[in-house]
Amino acid sequence: PFLALHGAVTRQTPAGEPPGGWLPNERLTMAEALAAYTSGSAFAAHAETRRGMIVPGHDADLVVLDRDLLAEDPSAIVGTRVVATVVGGRIIHGEGAA
Repeated sequence: PFLALHGAVTRQTPAGEPPGGWLPNERLTMAEALAAYTSGSAFAAHAETRRGMIVPGHDADLVVLDRDLLAEDPSAIVGTRVVATVVGGRIIHGEGAA
């Protein structure tokens, strides 16, 4: 997903091609790109009442990243790593995994 997020935000490959971005007027903000992956995907799956947001009553399926993508420069997106994965409220990958 990090390559896709990078492409959505920069409209370029990780190598910076094409210069200026492909259809640069179609760039998304990082917040918009993350929403597409989370709440947008839940909506597309008709699961928006239980997935796509971190709120009480929703499935606790999420990942913890090694950086805050909203605070980083888009060039840092591709190097992002998942440090923990939580499914149904249980840590299945990372520190504390069952």
